[in-house]
Amino acid sequence: MVFQIMKYLTIFLCLALSAPSLPGCAGFGKTLEPPRVSLANIQVEEVKAFETIFQIELRLFNTNDIPIEIKGIDCELEFNGRKFGSGISKVEKEIPSYGTDTVPITLYSSVLDMVRGVLNLSGKEKLQYKVSGHVRLGAGPLVPSVVPFKAEGEFALEGISDSTR
Repeated sequence: MVFQIMKYLTIFLCLALSAPSLPGCAGFGKTLEPPRVSLANIQVEEVKAFETIFQIELRLFNTNDIPIEIKGIDCELEFNGRKFGSGISKVEKEIPSYGTDTVPITLYSSVLDMVRGVLNLSGKEKLQYKVSGHVRLGAGPLVPSVVPFKAEGEFALEGISDSTR
C-alpha cells in the first residue's frame, strides 16, 4: 500500500515538474496581453425606417509572442460621448504573434440615436469616438476566453463635406 502511494506521488511530481515545458502553452509566468483595438473603417450599408446598418472594421494588434485565435467580438460605438450603435460578429481568425488584422462587424443604430448624434455635431470641428466591447478568444488552459477592450480617438470634420462634392 505504501509502495502504491509512493508510485502515484512520484508520477504526480514528474507531471507537475514537466508541465512548464509542454508545447503550445503560453508558459508559466507569462500573461497573455489582450489585443489592442482601433477603428479602421466605417461605412453605411442600409438605411431603414427605424434603424441604420453600418459596416465597421476594427483593427486588432496582437502584441504577444504567441498567435491568438479570435472567435468573436462585440462592441459599442460612441460619437462625442453619445451612444451611436452596437454590434456583434462571429469571427474565426488567427492573428499571428506580433501581427495585425481587421475584423468586420455589422453595427446597428436606431434612427433616434442617429438624430441625437447629428444634432450633437453642430458647430464641432472634431468628432471624438470611443469603441468598447469584448473579444472572445479560443480558450486554452492558460488563455482567458473573453478580454475587454476600449479604444478612443478623434478626427477632423473640416473638409469632409468638401471632399464629397
